[in-house]
Amino acid sequence: MIRYLKRGKDVQIRAEDDAKVRATVEKIIKDVEARGDSAVREYSKQYDHWDPSDFRLSAADIEKARKSLSGREIEDIAFAQKQVRNFAQIQRDAMKDVEVETFPGVILGHKNIPVNAVGCYIPGGKYPLLASAHMSVLTAKVAGVKRIVATAPPYQGAPHPAIVTAMSMAGADEILVLGGVQAVVAMAVGTESVASVDMLVGPGNMYVAEAKRQLYGRVGIDLFAGPTETLVIADDSADGEMCAVDLLGQAEHGPTSPAILLTTSEQLAHDTMAEIERQLTILPTAAIAAVSWADYGEVIVCDTQEEMLLKADELAFEHVQVLTRDPDYFLNHLSNYGGLFLGARTNVSFGDKVIGTNHTLPTNRAARYTGGLWVGKFLKTCTYQKVLTDEASALMGEYCSRLCHMENFAGHGEQANLRVRRYGTRADVPWYQPVPALEG
Repeated sequence: MIRYLKRGKDVQIRAEDDAKVRATVEKIIKDVEARGDSAVREYSKQYDHWDPSDFRLSAADIEKARKSLSGREIEDIAFAQKQVRNFAQIQRDAMKDVEVETFPGVILGHKNIPVNAVGCYIPGGKYPLLASAHMSVLTAKVAGVKRIVATAPPYQGAPHPAIVTAMSMAGADEILVLGGVQAVVAMAVGTESVASVDMLVGPGNMYVAEAKRQLYGRVGIDLFAGPTETLVIADDSADGEMCAVDLLGQAEHGPTSPAILLTTSEQLAHDTMAEIERQLTILPTAAIAAVSWADYGEVIVCDTQEEMLLKADELAFEHVQVLTRDPDYFLNHLSNYGGLFLGARTNVSFGDKVIGTNHTLPTNRAARYTGGLWVGKFLKTCTYQKVLTDEASALMGEYCSRLCHMENFAGHGEQANLRVRRYGTRADVPWYQPVPALEG
């Protein structure tokens, strides 16, 4: 039996919040479409108090940012990017082009073709999330994307030097200091100063996530990556201190970040809740994490490991940290998650910052149908075909002709009929009629 010791905000209240976000985003999109740069600038002033002469950074601006960092900071960024690049390259190398003769004289194949232009959103208004530059820009670079635009909001009234440096080191072709919905829309639809892209990627707050949702179709997107979600699955082999640290470590992302403990131990549940209250008195980011925990935190107690598995699959959370005696049970059986963090030696923060897997992951139960951002998201797997012999063309034409007429597609059928006449031995096949099968 599943029991809730703590619940988050009522679902209806969350839905009302979502509706307000949708309306705000829709208005901004329409405004930027209609007025371009002037609308972008107005929203930047309104939301970020940011009104530079040019949102795009020059080479001198980028070099100035880099020089403001210490050698240690640059080395740390380089170390993280090496891990991300290595794993992205391994993933890219696993994706093979295919060409095969599937029938005598018939060649079918596919090519993995990079998207031409990508816009990468790097969150940075509340926290300077330079790791998102590694995850989006660098992964797109490994995929072979020709034009990569990276943008982040100003941080405390200026470009954040570590974000700018990480963007540059990752390989961004254009770097903007522009945040929020206005940045996402500018890259998607294009303005006088920002050429449009083909795809938007990167995490963001609920407004950025909603903007990507509304723009999907006009451009591609990686996935719906909204406010961070974390689920800790634990049994009585875990302790309250670690569970609390791993929950609050993600709750500090923002006031709408769900953090849930799922456990078979009621004692651990109470220990964790008490430890969270203790840590909230000393956590430097408690002002945000406390709101998130109060409004979106939950504690769920199950009787069995199998019940935890079912509940975790139902939740389909972005991050799933497993602190049990047998973490591999969940690796082998769990099907709905963004990223899985197995055992006490790893944690979500490793994945967020340094270990090499991508941290842009599905939220809002999107893990039921997609994984996270990876090199393959920037590649279009496009098929092609060739027919090398007259005999193959005529034979395929005969079958195709009859199949087209079963669907009442006379024009389709004539495409097939023409090949039968030209490349086969049946020049008398009538127009717009199915090719009869040869007897015997």
